[in-house]
Amino acid sequence: MKQFKIAVIAGDGIGPEVINEGIKVLKNVAELDSGFQLDFTYFPYGCEFYAENGRMMDDDGIDKLKAFDAIYLGAVGFPGVPDHISLWELLLKIRKSFDQYVNIRPVTLLKGAHLPLVDVKREDIDMLFIRENSEGEYSGAGDWLFKGQENEVVLQNGVFSRKGTERIIRYAFETAKKEGRSLTSISKANALNYSMVFWDQVFEEVSREYPEVETASYLVDAAAMLMIKDPKRFEVVVTSNLFGDILTDLGAALAGGIGLAAGANINPQRDSPSMFEPIHGSAPDIAGKGIANPLASIWSASQMLDFFGYEAHGKIVLDAIEQLLLEARVLTPDMNGTASTSEVGDRVTDIIESILL
Repeated sequence: MKQFKIAVIAGDGIGPEVINEGIKVLKNVAELDSGFQLDFTYFPYGCEFYAENGRMMDDDGIDKLKAFDAIYLGAVGFPGVPDHISLWELLLKIRKSFDQYVNIRPVTLLKGAHLPLVDVKREDIDMLFIRENSEGEYSGAGDWLFKGQENEVVLQNGVFSRKGTERIIRYAFETAKKEGRSLTSISKANALNYSMVFWDQVFEEVSREYPEVETASYLVDAAAMLMIKDPKRFEVVVTSNLFGDILTDLGAALAGGIGLAAGANINPQRDSPSMFEPIHGSAPDIAGKGIANPLASIWSASQMLDFFGYEAHGKIVLDAIEQLLLEARVLTPDMNGTASTSEVGDRVTDIIESILL
């Protein structure tokens, strides 16, 4: 029997509530398939840990996490802890330490989910965003000069290396080739005359190695407009760290809301763990009320199953989410329902059992 070790960082706010339902689903799938087993180890890292210890994770936290096959993250951030601390000392620290340079965010409008656009068919919203996840605008490079003085100057540098840019674009081409879909690059070369000109150049170079993949390239502002006006033109999308972060939140709004937004941080070499997370944030205003939507967490659990090589099981989890949406009986308040977080998780497991048994 295959055994996978999963480090659980439930995190802050609604994180523990939604991650519990994802674990419930993962355990349910594993119990129904005798071919693999999932072992979960919990780590208390997050803003509460910071309040008690003055740091977001143990000093040797990265060494501890390195022993696992995957990390399952609930949410990061809570009032009282500055966002740049919670982000840089936990989430980004994990991504960078484990070279999780591929961020995968599906923007797919499932049946039963709210369709916010007019004159657009449900099947037109089916994108896979592949976001550079290790450098770019989130490299943390820059300077702060003459603090507090009249001539104060702040420099924030985007770092685009040949290695980093080429490997994410090549990963996107391989994905598009495998799936038989087009690939769109999103940049802003007309304004960012070094980084994005370089990005476009590398995209063009790599594209010559994949003549079978249809390509397109858009400026980020035009892409934002076209995602709303004509979303069907986007299939597989590759873009930089910042643009991917922004556009996938727009994508979440197109694909049923932030409660359905899942993300995977992948180390393709598999020499360090990859990390799976809902991307909706910690929502401290509803934490502890038992009404948080766990579907994004459950969707990210399906991404984990895909990563472990159990794509059929991952699809079953997505099918179960879709059936739950179509039934429209067990939904949390953000989806105009009255169900609790745990009731949604229970219903998803019931549907999975009905599919597998």
